Amino acid sequence: MTNNDILRRLRYTLDLSDDTVINIFKHVNHTVTREQISNWLKKEEDPDYHNCNDNQLANFLNGLITERRGKKDGPLPKAEKNLNNNLIFTKLKIAFNLKAEDVLEILALADLAISKHELSAFFRKPDHKHYRSCKDQILRNFLMGLQLKYRPPSTQADAFNWPDKTT
Repeated sequence: MTNNDILRRLRYTLDLSDDTVINIFKHVNHTVTREQISNWLKKEEDPDYHNCNDNQLANFLNGLITERRGKKDGPLPKAEKNLNNNLIFTKLKIAFNLKAEDVLEILALADLAISKHELSAFFRKPDHKHYRSCKDQILRNFLMGLQLKYRPPSTQADAFNWPDKTT
């Protein structure tokens, strides 16, 4: 998954306006413009498309943590220059204040079943013997589960002109 895909999915899932995204970045003293956000959200084929780099996505995720959980005492979190799926997954888990059981339920919403032991391997330090790299499929399913949990299905059906699955 690209950083732009992740940003696009989170923005849709949480129904974030451009102003809200700008304010999320402000939580970590990172300035972005409406044009930057618009260019990140465009499809890759669009000539105005710009890549959202790891540092920008890390700033967004750190700001999202502050937005959803409140400002923490002490210095602002430092945004990583290099992100991987494990770090992204960890930041999302923190932002949504999720326990292991909550994450497993969200993954189950996207029809992905993994064990608690498999899940805990994603949140270990890379040098730990049971560390496991989080593949795109796991992160993609987690983001889909978040969407199913935080965005009402009727809204999704309307947005994509899908048949309503609640009947």
